[in-house]
Amino acid sequence: MNTNDINSLKALLSSPKAIVIIPHKNPDGDAIGSTLGLYHYLKQYNHNATIIAPNDYPDFLKWMPEESSILKYDAQKENCDTLIDNAELIFTLDFNALGRIGHMETSVTNSSAIKIMIDHHQQPDDYATYMYSDVSMSSTCEMVYNFIEMLDDVDKITSNIATCLYTGIMTDTGSFRFPSTTSATHTIIGQLIEKGANNSEIHNNIYDTNSYARLQLLGRALSNLKVIPEYRTAYITLTQEELNSFDFKKGDTEGFVNYGLSLKGIIFAAIFIESHQDEIIKISLRSKGDFSVNELSRAHFHGGGHTNAAGGKSDLNLKETIEKFISILPNYKQDLNPE
Repeated sequence: MNTNDINSLKALLSSPKAIVIIPHKNPDGDAIGSTLGLYHYLKQYNHNATIIAPNDYPDFLKWMPEESSILKYDAQKENCDTLIDNAELIFTLDFNALGRIGHMETSVTNSSAIKIMIDHHQQPDDYATYMYSDVSMSSTCEMVYNFIEMLDDVDKITSNIATCLYTGIMTDTGSFRFPSTTSATHTIIGQLIEKGANNSEIHNNIYDTNSYARLQLLGRALSNLKVIPEYRTAYITLTQEELNSFDFKKGDTEGFVNYGLSLKGIIFAAIFIESHQDEIIKISLRSKGDFSVNELSRAHFHGGGHTNAAGGKSDLNLKETIEKFISILPNYKQDLNPE
């Protein structure tokens, strides 16, 4: 984002505006943290800001300050459409293609509001007037901190903003262990703690809220874990029946794919989750090193993301999806076994 863009945005934000802030469908910690962080910042300038999420999200994200103010489009469509239609500015956070917001896409596309994108995923679409897009960033929350800094307003970061931004950076970096975590990331984290983010409490709120049923589901997922050593690959499957057996709640499978990646010698891991409601197989992909799951997902599973973390979907049944997955691995043999 260049100096002219920043000056233009300063002018736009200098007087109260009707603003809608939107995360992607099935929002995660970075999506909710970044939207809430920006929301708290904008409210200080008396903007009429509203966060509209395409749908609901896991309970472990529902403790953040003012989370209860977030509207859910799928449950409040008429009200949300009115807010989008009347918005002067629309911020889209943690996604870079309007297809990532599900049924909201038409309403947002047709809106005359000025659109501002803040996002760190690869290959952004060109729908926003102002784009802050940087794939090197650890998280959109880190980018929101930088955005506030660009506006010369770091002194406006309250404990609520700090808490929200810390949450998103922590979750999107795998508790600061992913390669995207830089010295600048740690410097920002230090600033957020100084401004009131309680790092221990945030960690507990996100990671120490397991139900007995979720741990049982994890046990089933691990029992379904398969390894393909010749391709240094591991994958997990979960059927709809298995999810139902363990009282599945949204977010319960968060992080399961990382268990496959934790195996010695494995550099590529996947989880395939059957969803009868959506009539698809939901796919999460993770990798180590230079192997790009973003490129693989875009090529084969209608998805994308980052080099080492991506998502996708399959319209085939679970058995056929796994067969397809295994059949494409030989195409990546050199990348998976570079020695």
